[in-house]
Amino acid sequence: MKAKCFIGPGNFAGAFGVLCVAIALYAEPQDRNVTKPAENNASASGSQAEVVRVDTSVARDRAKQMHEIYSATLDVIHRRYFHGERATIPARAMEDIFIEMKHQSKIEARWISVNTKAMSIDHDPKTEFEKRAARELAEGKMAIEVVEDGFYRRAGAISLNSGCLSCHEGLIQSSSRKPRFAGLVISVPIEVDSGKTD
Repeated sequence: MKAKCFIGPGNFAGAFGVLCVAIALYAEPQDRNVTKPAENNASASGSQAEVVRVDTSVARDRAKQMHEIYSATLDVIHRRYFHGERATIPARAMEDIFIEMKHQSKIEARWISVNTKAMSIDHDPKTEFEKRAARELAEGKMAIEVVEDGFYRRAGAISLNSGCLSCHEGLIQSSSRKPRFAGLVISVPIEVDSGKTD
């Protein structure tokens, strides 16, 4: 009987640990491009974590690096640990990582549907930026960015392979050879006057 490999606490913890170490390397502030808000009573007492805001160019670099890390982690989890109907869906497992990284770094990440069915209503594009990003990613653009509301936001394409499409499109998979994508939106807090995107 062939052994099945599921995402277990040890396997997932190991993958998560590697991811956290990689992201921690990019979460360290660069002295000349980082400003910290003045400490107030709440942050001084430790009841509220401090948000470190960076220059837009630093935010852009971090968002690209985090996209690559998250995309690679999703691929590894999918290939190594997702086997059978009882396993945790890799994209769902990644959402736990998004929550933990938001807690640690204040950098937000979320999935959006692009040109396949959303697997959760939480993945429907909600903001004007996300709706525009979904349209442009579906047309073949690999990344879209905007600066708004104190954040640098980057939406990047995540290619969906046949394993992904078996859930996203079910038994009625499209016969079209058009590539299928999901989107990964990463939002990095920035300095208010650190510039606009091109």
